[in-house]
Amino acid sequence: MKNAIISIAAILSLLCTQVANAAQMKRILVLGDSISEGFQLKPSEAYPMLLAKKLRDAGLNLEVINASATGGTTAGGLERLPTHLKRKIDIFILELGINDAFRGIPVDQIQKNLQQIIDKVKARNPEVRIVIAGMQLPNYAADDYVSAFGKMFTDLAAKNGAALVPYLLDGVAGDSALTLPDGIHPNAAGQKILAENVWQTLEPIARGL
Repeated sequence: MKNAIISIAAILSLLCTQVANAAQMKRILVLGDSISEGFQLKPSEAYPMLLAKKLRDAGLNLEVINASATGGTTAGGLERLPTHLKRKIDIFILELGINDAFRGIPVDQIQKNLQQIIDKVKARNPEVRIVIAGMQLPNYAADDYVSAFGKMFTDLAAKNGAALVPYLLDGVAGDSALTLPDGIHPNAAGQKILAENVWQTLEPIARGL
């Protein structure tokens, strides 16, 4: 009986430790489109999960939740967001907007939607750190729309005190060796570069939590 009591006490102690560790774990939410989801790749090959490995290797206790969806738009992100606000978020990585641009949505409407997403995240998580993944349109013509779209991410970061990844696809866009046959979406090798692009901005934030 005594041994049984000791065993039960040990199990309870272990459970309490596991609950405490879970409570201490901080959380990163990635809200994006097919670029962040890892279109046609394994979930583990997409850059959010590659970031999770980098965090573990760095000894940082953060969970990464990839809430990205192929075809995701800013309006769709607003609709999907509430489900992911039920748990505390410590770092929020926002990667949306390019699909809106492909649909010709006015830049001011895209920016308005992105701001609403940020506002909702901040309302539930006042201490959250925001990371905005900047995107650019293919420079078919340096017209006002292309310029305004690229500048929008810088403006959002400045307005919200957010960290900015200047161009998520830097070093990948236009390189057939790093993209799928569609010439747009990163392949597994390209996703590794995306992870490095985000890590440069994310690492100091994660270490500062």
